[in-house]
Amino acid sequence: MRGREWLPACIAALRAQTFRDFEIVVVDNASSDGSAEWLAAQPDVRVIRNENNLGFAAACNQGIRAGNASFVALLNDDAQPEPQWLASLVRAMQHPQSLIPTLQSLRVGACASLMLFADRPDVVQSAGIAMDRAAIAWDRLRGYPADSAEAQQPREVFGASGGACLYRRAMLDEVGLFDERFFAYLEDVDLAWRAQRAGWRCLYVPQARVLHRVSATSGEGSAFKNRLLGRNKVWLVAKNARLRDAPLIAFYDLAAVVYAGTARSEWSHLAGRLEGIRRAWQFTHQRAGVHRALPFDPLIAPWRVPRRTQAHFIPRSTG
Repeated sequence: MRGREWLPACIAALRAQTFRDFEIVVVDNASSDGSAEWLAAQPDVRVIRNENNLGFAAACNQGIRAGNASFVALLNDDAQPEPQWLASLVRAMQHPQSLIPTLQSLRVGACASLMLFADRPDVVQSAGIAMDRAAIAWDRLRGYPADSAEAQQPREVFGASGGACLYRRAMLDEVGLFDERFFAYLEDVDLAWRAQRAGWRCLYVPQARVLHRVSATSGEGSAFKNRLLGRNKVWLVAKNARLRDAPLIAFYDLAAVVYAGTARSEWSHLAGRLEGIRRAWQFTHQRAGVHRALPFDPLIAPWRVPRRTQAHFIPRSTG
């Protein structure tokens, strides 16, 4: 963890929450930038200190296991929630019918936040996780205006981004925590997929607003991140996808690798996938489960996928 630059604003935002019945637990993943020393001086923060960087998934699991509350909120150190963030998530989890009347009889296991780009707070970074049958996951509404009708509409989504969300502990007890073998990236998609297969739903809560500095630690588009994304994509599919969807997934994934390599000369995605394939057999036995009709987004042509999954910012006013 290298979040000393952002931690004060993150903790201050948590202290300013209108919902007060919670404990702040910070997992320090072997930071070397003064984060540990700063955290030690915060009397209202419980710190779990790791001597080595165990990865995002393992660190989150440590924090989840540290408490026993009915709900668990996750928040990145580079995220800054608005005062109503936690209250909005808890209210939606406890009373989903207050957002969507037809959901009152369904099991809600997770709530997703409206995450906004910190340097463009009028633009959506994520409004929950979207997924299609080709096992392509992306930040829903990325690049949309924050005040658009789509961004302001609560609805059921495939999953919640682990950067700012609320989980029901009963769901985690049933389907398990993050898969620590992923280390970082797509572990929240894997958890969402397992939860969906078990009959748990996820709600998007537009009132739960968070400013987020995207990939502030690992770097957006870095070879490290791309390698992990490629590797974890293979494991995600091996664990969760239906066998009958395998040809479709393989076709779309090959198209993505070719596009990244030829259009951007970026082959770290391929390296990650080859790494994932070598160990995929360790994950296939976990595919068993109920494959009910899941809230997948419609498939689109492979050449349209990059535009859907990448941000398209609204032009700045020049007036």
